[in-house]
Amino acid sequence: MDQERIERLQKKYGAKQSFYPGAPGPGKGPGGPGRGPGRQGMPGGKPRNVKKTMGRLMGYISGDMPKLIIVFICVILGTVSSLAGAYMLRPIINNITGGAGLGALAQGLLVMLIIYAIGVVSQYLQQRIMVSVSQKALQKLRDDLFAKIQRLPVRYYDTHNHGDIMSRFTNDVDAVGNMMTSTIVQLISGSITLVGTFCLMVYTNIWLTLVTLVMIPLMMQAAKWVAGHSRKFYKDQQAAIGTLNGFVEETVTGQKVVKVFCHEDVATQEFTFLNHDLRDKQIKAQFYGGIMGPVMGNLSQVSYALTACVGAALCVLRGFDLGGLTIFVGYSRQFSRPINELSMQMTMIFSAMAGAERVFDVMDSEPEPEDAPDAWQIRQVDGRQVYVRKNRDPETMTQEEKDALIPVKGAVTLTDVSFGYVPEKQVLKGISLYAKPGQKIAFVGSTGAGKTTITNLINRFYDIDGGTITVDGIDIRDIERDSLRRNIAMVLQDTHLFTGTVRENIRYGRLDATDAEVEQAARVASAHSFIMRLENGYDTMIEGDGANLSQGQRQLLNIARAAISKAPILILDEATSSVDTRTEKHIERGMDRIMAERTTLVIAHRLSTVRNANAIMVLENGVIIERGDHDDLLAQKGRYYDLYTGLTELE
Repeated sequence: MDQERIERLQKKYGAKQSFYPGAPGPGKGPGGPGRGPGRQGMPGGKPRNVKKTMGRLMGYISGDMPKLIIVFICVILGTVSSLAGAYMLRPIINNITGGAGLGALAQGLLVMLIIYAIGVVSQYLQQRIMVSVSQKALQKLRDDLFAKIQRLPVRYYDTHNHGDIMSRFTNDVDAVGNMMTSTIVQLISGSITLVGTFCLMVYTNIWLTLVTLVMIPLMMQAAKWVAGHSRKFYKDQQAAIGTLNGFVEETVTGQKVVKVFCHEDVATQEFTFLNHDLRDKQIKAQFYGGIMGPVMGNLSQVSYALTACVGAALCVLRGFDLGGLTIFVGYSRQFSRPINELSMQMTMIFSAMAGAERVFDVMDSEPEPEDAPDAWQIRQVDGRQVYVRKNRDPETMTQEEKDALIPVKGAVTLTDVSFGYVPEKQVLKGISLYAKPGQKIAFVGSTGAGKTTITNLINRFYDIDGGTITVDGIDIRDIERDSLRRNIAMVLQDTHLFTGTVRENIRYGRLDATDAEVEQAARVASAHSFIMRLENGYDTMIEGDGANLSQGQRQLLNIARAAISKAPILILDEATSSVDTRTEKHIERGMDRIMAERTTLVIAHRLSTVRNANAIMVLENGVIIERGDHDDLLAQKGRYYDLYTGLTELE
């Protein structure tokens, strides 16, 4: 690949990439040329706050404190048994060299066997319990992460790569799990071993202890240097994994587009670049993580050799016992082993911290604002759908107060609405319109004119910058989001079906719907006939976002989903733009049925589908330039007339 190509890919996928805050990625995003996810770059570098991140992780396992106490006790028993078992060599060797019989040897070996057996049982219990504790913590972490992404605004998904979000659930959580399962226990065990070994070394021979300690500063400095580099590269590695996953997810999802435009080689080249970038970062991370062991091991060998030489001199010159020298050189090596192991665990910790920070970045992202305590809710009162304040109980209302409650009808009004996805660029400029209950309002205009943005604002996927939007005379910012959205059904151009049966996908519009209501919704949407021709009818499994169905069939299921919701407001966003004319007729019949007695907002490129609308809004550059019904607009001989007669085309 030439240098220019590499630089372009670095700019497109590089780890340092960032866009203006809250903005869609280039060429994507609401109201723009497309409405897909942007690509969000991920910064490398050191974890920002290891102490805070570790504290939050510990909060996930602190709920199992009794089990953690048992684990701690088992760790102590296992470590003490290891130290005590090693110390038993001193009397055994001294007894043998002193002429004691086989009975003393057998007795010493039996005691040593019992001590080590206690250690084995303790290690088994601590591992078994810790696995249970860590997996429970990971379950809660994943639950919290998934619950959080359900509360994030649409803006977050427009500005973050979907594959990178998925990476938080897989690679990053797995790294945290590895640390919780083994690293924490090994840190505790290593620390106890280090302290216990030091105490036994001092007890055995203070002078040899001082000789051993000479090498400790050098070992610590080496560990610090390696760890400093390792931390940075593990952070970069996790970021590169997320970027690569995002590219794979995007390419697999758009595989048909890749093949249509014969971009297989281009996609392969871009993947190769990202894969090489990940390889380079992994090489650095794994190299610095891998050299920790050899560096500390070789320094440990130097310390061991020095201690053995000095100890041998003490045996000859000062009468130091041979058993004491034997266990001391063992402790000398064991003293450096916990340091070595603790240093080795740092690579696992840095990987986990990098992953945990990425998980907590999502969990700390700003969710959709909370509804006001006195926000309006839509409830059933005396058989009517009405608006009731959240802090009011209909049971305590008088009949007069109940009769005065505002009924749900679906009237929509926009007054001088302005909005921009970024402050520098206004997408809508002073939009004013109204839709009475049961009316059909159509939006016509070029791509990027702001048609879809209007529907996004009515759903409160985004909050407006200026003006007001009301539903049934109530400002939507004063209506509880769930109540607002439950009363708005949407049929989008881009269909999305979930893995499950046809019946379950239709019922997604209202989960408490009966089977009879599901079938009735399918009949209303003109979907019943094709469903019955499927192998298992309504129980046919849908997988791969409906890959076994045609585009028209998928859209009919979406219409059935909207029909079953019984929402008083219906939004149709170019619902027939990607189907053939014959299928369009079926879809239009289905939509006509579900539009009856609903306030309907229609976005359409095919002007023939909006001829019977009560009012048609022609938008250009975020401004309504013409409004009226079909006949009125033709009589004006303006933009709509030119579009309808073919004098000009939508851009």
